[in-house]
Amino acid sequence: MIEPCLPIEPAYPKPRHTRQARAQWGSRVVTIGGDAPVRIQSMTNTDTVDAIGTAIQVKELAIAGSELVRITVNTPEAAAQVPYIREQLDRMGIDVPLIGDFHYNGHRLLTDYPDCAQALSKYRINPGNVGKGDKRDKQFGQMIEAAMRYDKVVRIGVNWGSLDQELLADLMDINSKRADPWDARSVMYEALITSAVESAGRAVEMGMDASQIILSCKVSGVQDLISVYRELSKRCDYALHLGLTEAGMGTKGTVASSVALGILQQEGIGDTIRVSLTPAPGEARTQEVVIASEIIQSLGLRSFVPSVTACPGCGRTTSTTFQELAQQIDGYLRTQMPVWKAKYPGVEKMKVAVMGCIVNGPGESKHADIGISLPGTGEAPAAPVFIDGHKALTLRGDNIASEFHQIVEDYVEKRYGQIAENA
Repeated sequence: MIEPCLPIEPAYPKPRHTRQARAQWGSRVVTIGGDAPVRIQSMTNTDTVDAIGTAIQVKELAIAGSELVRITVNTPEAAAQVPYIREQLDRMGIDVPLIGDFHYNGHRLLTDYPDCAQALSKYRINPGNVGKGDKRDKQFGQMIEAAMRYDKVVRIGVNWGSLDQELLADLMDINSKRADPWDARSVMYEALITSAVESAGRAVEMGMDASQIILSCKVSGVQDLISVYRELSKRCDYALHLGLTEAGMGTKGTVASSVALGILQQEGIGDTIRVSLTPAPGEARTQEVVIASEIIQSLGLRSFVPSVTACPGCGRTTSTTFQELAQQIDGYLRTQMPVWKAKYPGVEKMKVAVMGCIVNGPGESKHADIGISLPGTGEAPAAPVFIDGHKALTLRGDNIASEFHQIVEDYVEKRYGQIAENA
């Protein structure tokens, strides 16, 4: 036997060290950065001129778990509808803060539509397209002045698809004079970080409180994002927003976002995250919120919904019963969470196991709060149920799935209902 040299330490994410910002609407305050939880952000894909349609999608995203929702504000018509979107959300009891996504003409829209500026909780400013030449500083300044006037948070969001070309040209010129020039990618990284940090510095010089500034430097490559944010986090202590821009569709976008954001979150980098998925035709926009919450929950940073452990299946599990039951339970838990999170405090940390045979079934079920080990191929037609680590009963017959479903409901009511009564 090999003698251990040192005890093995659990791998926990490193703590974050950033300033704390606050996005607020009415009595709802979402704290970002510092010791606050990592926040989930999303964005609508509706035409903002359609106030009702946009408000409905914002509601869907908020119910799915998005704590901040960004909307496009690109035209006077869109800006004019923002107060009505906010009004509709308030009527529906949805107090999620709204972020205005501004490009090119944000300085005019925030000036000409003060009700829009007031209704938003946060402004996204892109230094790469806020203006050129002498207009750049003036138009950037107008947006910062609006944020200070209405006491709003700003995200200075640099994107390598719309990078400040004058800054990039200057850095390339400087690089060409180095004795040992950097490669083009390194110059691009430097331009992204310099644009964000220097823009934030200009905002502070104008009088903006540094705690009201959030930075982002978005790229579409996993390794690029990791490299840029590692360096950005060394050069400033502003709250940071993470996300792969144009992550892609389906499996590609999900995997790329999970890898990039997971690595950075493990290193303590990032205060808000967004998974920027391209929805498949007919797919709900809320899928990006589900994936973002799964990333954070899988790292143990937060809990949003009870987790369901289910085996992948093998030659021992020819029946699809465990797959169907796992899917039913997972869907049921997610559907119930909007009600449960207020009614049953702590239920989001519950663990459920749905296993397919005797090999790992009893062990995994014991580790869960409640679990079932379904019979595999050739096993006796019996399904032991474990509650809080102990075998509680055995289910038999053709109604195992529905009976276990009811057992889960009863368990939630008994365990987490008592917590609510004693609170």
